[in-house]
Order: sequence, then structure tokens, then C-alpha cells
Amino acid sequence: MEVAEEVISDYYKITTSQWKRYRYDIRTLADLEENEITDGAFAQILRYAKPPDQRLRGSEPGDYFKICLQDHVIRQALRRDPHIRFLPLSTYIITHELVHVVRFASFVQKFHTTASEQEAEEKTVHALTHRMLQGRKIQGLEDVLQAFTDLRRMEKLYAVN
Repeated sequence: MEVAEEVISDYYKITTSQWKRYRYDIRTLADLEENEITDGAFAQILRYAKPPDQRLRGSEPGDYFKICLQDHVIRQALRRDPHIRFLPLSTYIITHELVHVVRFASFVQKFHTTASEQEAEEKTVHALTHRMLQGRKIQGLEDVLQAFTDLRRMEKLYAVN
């Protein structure tokens, strides 16, 4: 997570204090509700809406994004592709998801879109993630970057009220 936040901070010029406006949480399988689990992606992003009466300040955004890591899918991929290592794969996944969060929270990309718009967003985010991570000194990262050159879909996006 630290690597992901660092590369995104460098790319988007986000300061430590500015990260506070990107309301997100990252959870693993053990902490997920049944409706937050999927077998078809490494992660999925859910957008939760907080009612106005639960806000601390009137100007505080009510939405936050929950990145739901799908441990079982990640483990399955690591077993299937033994040359892929956990640290570089998880770095890629979390960086990818946080790029989505930044784009949604800063209104660069709408959360609710058509299937073709989602596919275009995935291609954009994969390209950004690749650009941000390329050249980073993480053993095994090049194997992960190579694995995602075909722009496989990594997550599903859902809004929850």
C-alpha cells in the first residue's frame, strides 16, 4: 500500500494532507460481507453513500470507496502462475485500484457508466498503472507488468447505499 500511495502521489502530485480527501478503505476477504465477494476479479470497488446526518461537516463528501481484495482469486493466480510473486502482484493490484479511487473522487471519471465506458476506463487505468510502476525496483514486478499487457479486467465496480 505504501508503494502504491507513493507512486500515485508522485504521478498526480498529491500531498500527504491531500490524501485525506480520497476516502477509501482496503479490506481483505476476512473482512468482507458476502455481497462484497466475487470469484471473477482480484479486487472490486464498491462505493458507499453515507447519509448527510452521519457527516462530520456539511462540506465533507458523503461517498467513500471500499477496495475489496479477493484473496482467494489472488492465491489462485499465484498457484496458476508460480513465476508471479505476491509482493509485486499486490503492489500492481492496489496501485490500480487507488488510481480508480483518485479518478472517481476527483471526478475525472464517473463511477456509473456503460459497459463500453467501463472497458475504456479499465484500459486507461491499466496504462496509467503500468506507467507509474515501470522502472520501480521491486523484484518480480516486470513479470507482473508483462502479465497485464493484455489489459485483463481486474475489478468490478458497484455502488451501495
